[in-house]
Amino acid sequence: MERAALPMVQQIEDLLADAEPSLADVEETLTQGYAEALALEAERLRIERRLGEVARNATADQTAEIRLLGTRLTSADGELHRLRALLRTLRDRARVLRAAAAS
Repeated sequence: MERAALPMVQQIEDLLADAEPSLADVEETLTQGYAEALALEAERLRIERRLGEVARNATADQTAEIRLLGTRLTSADGELHRLRALLRTLRDRARVLRAAAAS
């Protein structure tokens, strides 16, 4: 399967497991990973904004929406945390590859 078709976390994990990934693949995945992290942060902000709107105008029948938004926010937080941790590790790997290429 082509790397771009895999979920970002899987792409990063595959590169980290690869004994000799290319610097180009690592850098491209870092770029795509950072873009995905920004998209997740934007989604978190949208959820937080909606949660605030619903909470300010809450009626009894909106408790289900509040729960759903809370669940989505928790999920986005977890995804973002995992992605950032993997990106840090991949960034460190890119530094090592750059240093090896420069020597």
